[in-house]
Amino acid sequence: MSKEVPDFEIPVGEARPGPEPFQPIRRVRARKLLEKETAKVALKQAFVMLRPDLQWNNPVMFVVLVGAVLTLLYIVEAAWGGAASVVSISYFIALDVWLFLTVLFANFATALAEARGKAQAESLKKARYDTLAYRLNAKGVIEEVSSSVLRQGDRLVVKAGQTIPGDGEIIEGIASVDESAITGESAPVIREAGGDRSGVTGGTVVLSDRIVIEITSSAGESFLDRMIALVEGAIRQRSPNEIALTLVLSAFTLIFLIVVIPLLPMARNAELYMQSYLGIQEPVKSLGTDVPTLIALLVCLIPTTIGALLAAIGIAGMDRALQANIIAKSGKAVELAGDIDVVLLDKTGTITIGNRNATTFLPVGKYSASDVGRLAALASAADATPEGKSIVQLFERDSSGPIDVPPEARFIAFTAQTRMSGIDLPGGRQIRKGAPDAIVKFVSGLSGGSAPTELGSLVNRVASQGATPLAVADGPNIVGLIVLEDILKPHMSERFERLRKMGLRTVMITGDNPLTAATIAKRAGVDDFLAEATPETKLAYIKKEQMGGKLVAMMGDGTNDAPALAQADVALAMNAGTQAAKEAANMVDLDSDPTKLIEVVEVGKQLLVTRGSLTTFSIANDVAKYFAIIPALFAGTLPWLKVVDIMNLHSPTSAILSAVIFNALIIPALIPVALKGVRYRPLGADALLRRNMLVWGLGGVILPFIGIKLIDVVMAALHLVS
Repeated sequence: MSKEVPDFEIPVGEARPGPEPFQPIRRVRARKLLEKETAKVALKQAFVMLRPDLQWNNPVMFVVLVGAVLTLLYIVEAAWGGAASVVSISYFIALDVWLFLTVLFANFATALAEARGKAQAESLKKARYDTLAYRLNAKGVIEEVSSSVLRQGDRLVVKAGQTIPGDGEIIEGIASVDESAITGESAPVIREAGGDRSGVTGGTVVLSDRIVIEITSSAGESFLDRMIALVEGAIRQRSPNEIALTLVLSAFTLIFLIVVIPLLPMARNAELYMQSYLGIQEPVKSLGTDVPTLIALLVCLIPTTIGALLAAIGIAGMDRALQANIIAKSGKAVELAGDIDVVLLDKTGTITIGNRNATTFLPVGKYSASDVGRLAALASAADATPEGKSIVQLFERDSSGPIDVPPEARFIAFTAQTRMSGIDLPGGRQIRKGAPDAIVKFVSGLSGGSAPTELGSLVNRVASQGATPLAVADGPNIVGLIVLEDILKPHMSERFERLRKMGLRTVMITGDNPLTAATIAKRAGVDDFLAEATPETKLAYIKKEQMGGKLVAMMGDGTNDAPALAQADVALAMNAGTQAAKEAANMVDLDSDPTKLIEVVEVGKQLLVTRGSLTTFSIANDVAKYFAIIPALFAGTLPWLKVVDIMNLHSPTSAILSAVIFNALIIPALIPVALKGVRYRPLGADALLRRNMLVWGLGGVILPFIGIKLIDVVMAALHLVS
């Protein structure tokens, strides 16, 4: 007859003192916006990018470049007397200079963004150098080799003070590792075998102890090599949003080309009409009948500002991710983060602090707590996970002695499918520990096996207090539970509220039973949870959300996370995690900070906000240029246009030059905005739209009126225009 369920108290984990409420992290990679050496490299590259085959990548600025070349040819023709105009050749020369400067400023913006990334790559290369490796051969003998000859599967011994020669996973030992060469963080981190913190990166240094690692990549294919290639922009992919906006800008440019090109023959026909039908014998020449002026009109009509800065905005988005120690494998990954609808977060290590620890052994039926502890320790003797180690430590502390494991015993490893582990003792005795439902299924499959009647209520009581129960079975008999505790990280509810304000839904992923998961989810403040999660259920959940039109982001570090990471739209793997997770993800967090996914979303949203703000500004400031240049061109032949000449500029030539000069100067003026990004605030879509229109829309209309008028006044005062 089973005895009454014992009374117990589980000390519910409280949040420890921690940092202030969440603020976006900006780590050590932040640097000056315009460094001397970087600017020199960018300036040189700006001239190189004048090559038509390179300039073609930016259709808007390619049109401006073609216009500048045509203007130059017109000037040469005029110098030889082949072209007549009512204005001096100096006007055309000034116009052409500013057209070329417009293209150079646009090239400089892109080149500067790329140069900043390449400068970062140079600092990363310092961490990659040929070093000695101590490889274990087939006979277990250590041999000294060069890191350049290492291949996947090689096993190395690394001791305190030695550099880890290549990417790998720890298969034996635990050590303190200095990862500052990769992450820029001076604080050492702990890496150990058997868990999801087993990944190590080439170029980092072991500070203490001795570890054995297995190489996971061949020479030249390390994570650091791929990082450098990505940062240098060698394989930067334009995001769908950027491609779409480029097509829209190209369409606008084509439309205005169609509008402007016919103006030249129309003006020529007007001259013929005046000569033939009005009896005017003298040649009639007016501003607007020459190619350079019409090119100036076209350049002021098309959206040159955003066309010039579009590539720089995308590159800078990846650079800002890097400043937060996040390596994005493409611009698409960064941008998609700004459109995410659902965020999947692991409970352990992300929502809770570190790993769960065993705190109590609870018996059922005829067994005692000591029986449960001894059997649980036997089942955990070969379990290298932090939870498994804590079970052995709790038993040894309570029993004042080590666990005695028979030498003939066979250990059963934990798998995500079985959700249990254990040991087979001589004589066929099977001891298992794992999720209660998995253990019940296990004992039910054995002869005479069944679950105690009080097990369900005991599991519910443990779970209702936010702890995790693991059941322990001795053959067909369930002997009791192990209680594992979780401690919430500080200020998690504030962080989730921040995501909620961004319009995101948060989902906690855990292997716990639904009751435990519900309790922790409520305490943490997440919107939903996925309990008893296996690789298959994670993958199915993501697919279900995506079929509903949602974009899903996920953070993971283990091999069992790899399928879900590969399926997620934005997948962030921790650098300390397994190689499989890092290969499956499209972003890698060098800091291995499980909460970094929150910052990834903010970086993505800042990229989208920056692009939207500067697009709004570009279109708005074109409006002011219309009011400056169109009345100047056509008021002579269309007197009614004088009504819209509200800027009252000095002269038609001054109006055109002022508009072109402002059009060129606004590009370098906005480079800092493109590179630093427009500050993102977690507001609703309507509030963001109103703010965007008020600041960048209205500002984009007002600023050109002021700038063009100021340039006009200065040129008139200096007698630079007639």
